[in-house]
Amino acid sequence: MKKILVFLSMMIGPLATFADDYPYLTFETADGAKTSISTASLTINIQDGKLMAGSMELTLADLSKMYFSTSDETTGIEEINVTTLDEKADIYDLQGRKVSKEKMRRGVYVIKTKNGVRKVNVK
Repeated sequence: MKKILVFLSMMIGPLATFADDYPYLTFETADGAKTSISTASLTINIQDGKLMAGSMELTLADLSKMYFSTSDETTGIEEINVTTLDEKADIYDLQGRKVSKEKMRRGVYVIKTKNGVRKVNVK
């Protein structure tokens, strides 16, 4: 158990250096459930086999992954940029109307590409 705590504490230090580039920290448990929390003013503590990240508490034994991400992975909504839309894609608004790339404004869209369908948040 001490090895795990030492390992996690060594990993959290270097990861915090790069947190400015990622607005979310995502935790994945052994059963595949994901929880994302904002990295803004985030504090992380490890004590008695538990990891406390902000107001969230996780048991270390249940935690399988912890990584920084650019989107809240629990909502299914992610950020998009113009380079993501370079390939042929069908774009729809949330009412199901087809939208051209040039007419996209801020908001949530459903994009169908050769790699699948996903929801995106355009900022």
